[in-house]
Amino acid sequence: MLVAAAVCPCPPLLVPEVAAGAAPELDAVRDACAEAVGVLAAARPGLLVVVGPAGPSGRGPHAEGVTGSFRGFGVDLGVRLGRDPGGAAPDSLPPSLAVGAWLLSRARWEGVPVEGLGVEETLETGRCVAAGRDLAARADRVALLVMGDGSACRTLKAPGYLDERAEAFDAAAARALGAADPEALIALDAALAHELKAAGRAPWQVLAGAAQGAAGPTGRLLCEEAPYGVGYLVAAWS
Repeated sequence: MLVAAAVCPCPPLLVPEVAAGAAPELDAVRDACAEAVGVLAAARPGLLVVVGPAGPSGRGPHAEGVTGSFRGFGVDLGVRLGRDPGGAAPDSLPPSLAVGAWLLSRARWEGVPVEGLGVEETLETGRCVAAGRDLAARADRVALLVMGDGSACRTLKAPGYLDERAEAFDAAAARALGAADPEALIALDAALAHELKAAGRAPWQVLAGAAQGAAGPTGRLLCEEAPYGVGYLVAAWS
């Protein structure tokens, strides 16, 4: 059963070594992420699963011990998902899960099994919800670290250019995450999310599926910003 969740954005720029001179611009987002991850530790889960958007090579489950790196972003920095049990495939984490692993390393997370799940950004809502239910059934006390950005169309210089619908989409997602409202997350329009390049839609709906049947989690929205024209939302559920 789901006992806690942290929702964080997943730009590699969240890692200071990747952001380099621009690192201070995301300090507030990093601090909010650290607070959200702290909620996971306080819940004393028996299993932590990092969920994030992934392309074809990164979709599906990732076992504990799998590594990732930020070499593709010009930085010789590696991360590992949880402990090293030996035999895990090297550097196979998609970028979103690598950022999640970095957040956990920053929090010095240890003592609890950590796994990953890469989710296709276009995965249908029903399949996202079903995946979340499956995750929640994995252990008596399951926590999720849910990685994903909001729309990428908030400004003229945004990766997806300006779309007038983007701000309202992000606001609806922020309300749902802040209220720990699974049904509102499920109601997010998958087609619109794709048009707005909102990579977090599918992982958020996985969270919604995991939360169905949970004992009324309480949500807190810790950060709502749109630097670089991309919606970054941070929330904690407990």
